[in-house]
Amino acid sequence: MSNQLRILSIEDDPEMRGLIQLIFERQGHRVIGAKRGDFGLEFLRSLKPDVLLLDLMLPDIDGWEIYSPIKADAELSKIGVIIV
Repeated sequence: MSNQLRILSIEDDPEMRGLIQLIFERQGHRVIGAKRGDFGLEFLRSLKPDVLLLDLMLPDIDGWEIYSPIKADAELSKIGVIIV
């Protein structure tokens, strides 16, 4: 049994995105990064990761506009969300 998590990081800052990826991949997890909220929401719906690391201050969409539909959706609401 694998303990590898699929992590989606929606973060517009490239340095922060890289740091998140480095930290979690060193621990054996798979990290997918999205720099825009709209792309991140598409990835979220298609990939259904185990964990979402969500930046609230994105240039194209407010992070709360991503968080609200996640919690309203029965399937997506099972995904753990960490606000970064």
